[in-house]
Amino acid sequence: MPLNRCMHGILRIWLLLGLAVAHPVQAQTQATNAITSLTTSVTNLGFPDVNQLLQSTNVIPRDSAASVREMSLLDDKQKLGAGDKVSFRVIEDQEDPKELFVSEAGDLDIPYIGLVSAQNRTCREVAMEAKQLLEKEYYYQATVIISLLQVNKTRTMGRVYVTGQVRMSGPQDIPGTEVYTVSKAILKAGGFTDFADKRRVRLVRKAAADGSQKKTFEINVEDIFRKGKTENDVVVEADDLIYVGQRAVNF
Repeated sequence: MPLNRCMHGILRIWLLLGLAVAHPVQAQTQATNAITSLTTSVTNLGFPDVNQLLQSTNVIPRDSAASVREMSLLDDKQKLGAGDKVSFRVIEDQEDPKELFVSEAGDLDIPYIGLVSAQNRTCREVAMEAKQLLEKEYYYQATVIISLLQVNKTRTMGRVYVTGQVRMSGPQDIPGTEVYTVSKAILKAGGFTDFADKRRVRLVRKAAADGSQKKTFEINVEDIFRKGKTENDVVVEADDLIYVGQRAVNF
């Protein structure tokens, strides 16, 4: 019975593609071969295009571009650190999220691939790396979702140094419980003095070990405070120097 053989073939492809989502790429290759074999039978029987038939059953893997777009919505501001608790899942697994903790060494122990560095990295950064590693060997496609569940409130992310025309110059611990910005550091330093140049606050970031060059940012903090332009606020990193100069004309 040709019709029965075709339905059996479709069922076989459905099972193989289902396995290919959560298992090595070899299963996807087997499914591709089965699709090629089935196409001839379907065409001879006058059925609709086999790709349309398979898409109608939702067994075709998710579009890769859509997967990346979905992951691009993950948090890319809050830095992770030791003791933080995160939620981890691969959407294609269709399983409940798993709770993972960042180790004292700053790593996440991710299923299948093991330790991935998370210290001073965002959920999006870690998820993107995990996606690449999983797709190398274990998944045809992996949409990795990592979100921060709980911050270790006892940890800090290093220190930032505030100097110049602020009321309390000196180092500040960068809390691990929030996104710490230039404006927040100035508020913690007691705010500006009367003669501070609020429109040209400089943040100096030293060259990093990865070869990135020294950077200097100029931030109009007055616009942040008075006009709420928080999009211009810069998130500080460990060992940043914030310098508040004096206005050229005092009146």
